[in-house]
Amino acid sequence: MIQREDMLELTRRMTPARTSITRIAGCYADRHGEYDGSFNINFLKLSPPDRAKNLKLAKAIPFSDTNRNLREYRFPENAKGAGSMWQMLMAMRACGLKNDALMETFYEIVLESYHAGGEYAVLVFHDCYDIPAKGLDKQRLGESEEVFEYLVCAVCPLVGEYEPGSPECGFLFPAFKDRSGDTGYVNIFQRDENGAGRELAAILGAQRETD
Repeated sequence: MIQREDMLELTRRMTPARTSITRIAGCYADRHGEYDGSFNINFLKLSPPDRAKNLKLAKAIPFSDTNRNLREYRFPENAKGAGSMWQMLMAMRACGLKNDALMETFYEIVLESYHAGGEYAVLVFHDCYDIPAKGLDKQRLGESEEVFEYLVCAVCPLVGEYEPGSPECGFLFPAFKDRSGDTGYVNIFQRDENGAGRELAAILGAQRETD
């Protein structure tokens, strides 16, 4: 199960003043699900209003209702081989989203399998969180325990011309468990409990963990 405090630790930093998100990349799909362009930019090069707007979209994934709208899924060992989506996510994380060819391949796979009722955007954020050590009393000790490098993906219906609305589904990879990253798991979000989360899990090759 996902621990709510783990998610809150991440989302507390998702403000314009505290964020360490390095990059945002994304693509758009038309009403028929066909590719309609992409972008890839250093997050700090966005205007302050655009940074705030996109932070809200990224935050919606880990801040959602844990173990209800945001659930833990596992990557079976046979889903981690060459050419797998797990391998692609690891590569996207390692390059910090800077490999355009890799990103275009990711979009192509998602658009081919994801079904929406209209135009939508696939947004991917890259972040590095320098996790502070904590004592037994849970007070910060100052020094870092680990750098948690991760991706947040948000799939959003468009509410205007190239204007993403609230995410329909998305994921956090690797999963953040016990204040540490675990590449064997992914946290998948779906706004509707019976919505697109299972479809996204199938695209990623991940399996639902029991509560």
